[in-house]
This record gives sequence, C-alpha cells and structure tokens, in this order.
Amino acid sequence: MSEEIGLFYGSTTGMTEDVAFKIEKIAQEKHGITLTPINIIDLDDPNDMFLYNKLIVGQPTWNYGEYQDDWEMVVDKIAAADLHGKTIAMFGLGDQVGYPEYFLDAMGMLAEQFAAQGANFIGEWPTEGYKFETSKALLKNGNFLGLGIDEDSQPELTDERLEAWLAQILPQFAALP
Repeated sequence: MSEEIGLFYGSTTGMTEDVAFKIEKIAQEKHGITLTPINIIDLDDPNDMFLYNKLIVGQPTWNYGEYQDDWEMVVDKIAAADLHGKTIAMFGLGDQVGYPEYFLDAMGMLAEQFAAQGANFIGEWPTEGYKFETSKALLKNGNFLGLGIDEDSQPELTDERLEAWLAQILPQFAALP
C-alpha cells in the first residue's frame, strides 16, 4: 500500500466529496492512475490513512475558519502519528466572497498539524485569480500550500485547476521512492 497514493477527504455538503471524485476521474483518464476517494470519517481508525506514504488530502473550511466536522473529529489523532517519510498534497475548498478573511484556513490548520508530525508537502498553488483577504493556507512565498477550490464563486475554474494541479503533483509523487 505504501507505493500507492491515498486520497482522503471530509465533506459536509458534498462539494469536497465531488472534488475528490473529480480528482479520481482526472487521474484515471488523463494519467492512468487509479485513486480511490475515501471519506476520513469512514475509516475505522483515522490513522489508517497513514499506511500510505503518498497522500492527497482534501478539506473545506467551515463556518468562520474552522475544520469541517469529519476533520474536527480526527485532527487530534494526527498529533500522535509519526509522519516522517509521508508526502502530502492538499486541496481545500472555501468561499472567497462570503468568507474572504477565512479562505482555505482549514487547509492551513490541517497542514500545520501534519507538518508538526514530520510530513513533507508538494502541490503549492499560486494565488493569482483569487480574491480574498487572508488565509492560513498561505506560504511565505505568497502561494497557497495546496490547491484552492471555490465551488461557490468560481465553479467554472475547478476542472481546469484540478487538471493543472494533478499534472503537477502526480509526476512529483511518481519521482518519490
């Protein structure tokens, strides 16, 4: 299992789940890679996601910069995991118009938890084309630490962004041991 890529998400309204299944479809059709989307809440033990050395992890930002419920229930378990040797590419959903001061915050907060346990990251994404005030998902270089998706204000850009992001991260995953 460690040579495969695990695709995990949490979703309340179904938008993040829909994006995870779009990732599955694009990876298969454009790259010949099979991914199986798994809702984090469906795992008997959330740490089972760390059986993979390569992970794609998706989460929406909920309410006012909070974790989505599924992630809220498992995020404390991450603090006990040893993630050295794990590489994670993250995608986050947010609403840059309705919540511009919290855009993609959950992605940044979850990445902070993963980084504290030794995880490495790939898949940073430019902020051009987004309009928001602040985000906990910003890197020092001004990019998002992962792919930002806004199904509320920019759904017409989702497929294009997913295709470009997967074309970036899948070869990076393939180059890893």
